[in-house]
Amino acid sequence: MEEIKHSYIKVNGLNLHVAEIGSESSPAVIFLHGFPEIWYTWRHQMIEVAKAGYRAVAPDYRGYGLSDIPAEPEKTSFTDLVKDTASIIDHLNISKVFVISKDFGGKVGYVFALLHPEKIAGVIALGSPFVRPGATGIFTALPEGFYIRRWQKPGRAEAEFGRLDAKTVVRNIYILFSKSEIPIAAENQEIMDLVEPSNPLPSWFTEEDLSAYGALYEKSGFQTALQVPYRSIHEKFESLKLDLNDPKIEAPVLLIMGEKDYSLKFPGMQEYMKSKELKKYVPKLEIIYLAEGCHFVQEQFPNEVNRLILNFLDRNKTSASELA
Repeated sequence: MEEIKHSYIKVNGLNLHVAEIGSESSPAVIFLHGFPEIWYTWRHQMIEVAKAGYRAVAPDYRGYGLSDIPAEPEKTSFTDLVKDTASIIDHLNISKVFVISKDFGGKVGYVFALLHPEKIAGVIALGSPFVRPGATGIFTALPEGFYIRRWQKPGRAEAEFGRLDAKTVVRNIYILFSKSEIPIAAENQEIMDLVEPSNPLPSWFTEEDLSAYGALYEKSGFQTALQVPYRSIHEKFESLKLDLNDPKIEAPVLLIMGEKDYSLKFPGMQEYMKSKELKKYVPKLEIIYLAEGCHFVQEQFPNEVNRLILNFLDRNKTSASELA
């Protein structure tokens, strides 16, 4: 991955790390990671889209990876990440962009698309269908031990993560999130205790990969990551002045889901993905399922995901001739 270059961009008072590959004159693609990820989660995709003639840009969010940690990470919001994304794109003189996101990065990408439709050539989301920003009650049907509900509580998750080194926290989450069952702990059990030290890593995730993630979370810690997404999950984006009663993304959108992604078992998720409501918000939506895919399809099946991404980019780049 030596060909991927790394730089820092001063954005809203913070130095944000950006990984990049490809010509500045090529159509641009920005990759937005989820948790427990960083720019590195897109290593397979960045190289391939650059080979195909695109410019790949993958930032670490504020408080993640090599980016600066905010002075008050507990006040970080999804709005901050959306504004940071817009600032990065402006700084790089990109007039129009394809947005590719994973997990909670989907919310960042979707809200950015609502806020700046003139900048969007297309949207690809992995594991994250569009949900109307500010919608509440999505997870209330799940028990108290559900990992999102647990990590929303200030103090408990910090104590849980704090008794382990960062590499072990990432290891445990990758093992848990790659399964097809929703991570739910018993009343007197912590989420980390759902994984035994003897449990193996997923076959597609190497010790080298784990070390790369672990080193960067050792630097950043988990405080910002617990704030966004988990403690900001119901954010209403009021300061962005969006019409969230009837939001609509007019650009083409591709949603790639692993059929064994545990999130498909969230109450009502599969019904919502087949509903007219979703198509109302995203009229140009295409959904593709990967039969054996888990929550991390971009790392599990990079060749298949790369093929789907490149097909989408090539189909839609003609309508974005001003990309740069």
